[in-house]
Amino acid sequence: MRTKQVNLLITLVAVALFSFSCFCIYRITQTNNQLINCRNHILEFKENMLHLRNKTEKNSQEMMKVLNRMKYEITKREILSRNLVAQKADILNKNETVSNTLEDLKFFFPHLRKEGRIYPDVIIGKGKTGVSFALGISTVNRGNYSYLKQTLTSVVSKMTLSQEKDSVVIVLVADSNEDYLHSVVKMITKKFKRQVRSGSLEVISIPAFLYSSMLNAKHLAEASQKLASWRIKQVLDFCILMLYAQPKAKYYLQLEDDIIAKEMYFTKITDFVGNISSNNWFFIEFSMLGFIGKLFRSEDLTHFVRFFLMFYKEKPIDWLLNDIFQVKVCDTGEDLRNCMKRKKQIRIQYKPSLFQHVGVHSSFPRKEQYEKDVY
Repeated sequence: MRTKQVNLLITLVAVALFSFSCFCIYRITQTNNQLINCRNHILEFKENMLHLRNKTEKNSQEMMKVLNRMKYEITKREILSRNLVAQKADILNKNETVSNTLEDLKFFFPHLRKEGRIYPDVIIGKGKTGVSFALGISTVNRGNYSYLKQTLTSVVSKMTLSQEKDSVVIVLVADSNEDYLHSVVKMITKKFKRQVRSGSLEVISIPAFLYSSMLNAKHLAEASQKLASWRIKQVLDFCILMLYAQPKAKYYLQLEDDIIAKEMYFTKITDFVGNISSNNWFFIEFSMLGFIGKLFRSEDLTHFVRFFLMFYKEKPIDWLLNDIFQVKVCDTGEDLRNCMKRKKQIRIQYKPSLFQHVGVHSSFPRKEQYEKDVY
């Protein structure tokens, strides 16, 4: 009996030991599996980190390339801007007798009185003066549409060399967009090299501070305000261009950047002006459309500009041009027919017109215009 009890105890111990061994083997196997999974996760993590590092290095290289390109473009712009300013300073130094005609602006715009000498930025020019004719063209960015190259080609190519020598074409870039200014300069220096070298073609721009408080039309609705500001700025652009051109020539011809000229237009103008018997004319219209093709004596420009600046917020400039005659020619209470008769004597119209408007896309955004000179 005692032997049976001992054998049973041994059996129980053996079973317990076997069970414990199985449990230990199970736990060890489970632990090994966990270790294997953990190692796999670590390897996967290391692989992801390596991939991420490679991607980061690649992105860093791309960013460095972009930054280097940006630095290059900024440096190029700075060099170009310094060159433009240097050209302006060089021109002003060479021509110490630069006219002070633009100082008139300070009378009408008090905010300009704290400024020094008011003068456009001369981008291209040799200070040419003493010629018979100055031709003024104001231009602004029209987005994807541009007529300036076509206009300049038409105006310049139809002059003889002697006429070119006795004139100066002034392009006013009346736009704060520097990219547009640079594109105009690039086009002109490439396409019109001879005229640039001789000083017969100039490019100027308007310093931004001039317009800081002139374009105020807050009393109007937003849509009307944009149109009013555009018209106001257009009047001011023309005024600044006229004041700049005034000391350069005997006569000033106002053009726009979307016109074409007829063959021998310059010869016809000089012949017509030379053959006018009376010297009592106020201006001559070589186009009946808007403000295109209007010829003034330079000595009269200051009077016109002062009138325009008094009413620059009220009407477009071609309407103001008509109003100045009402003020200058018509007496209060006078019969309108008598006034109109005298008006024709000093406001001379040349027919057929020498300039045609060809621009469809207006300088005012999203506006199309199809006006043509019927004469």
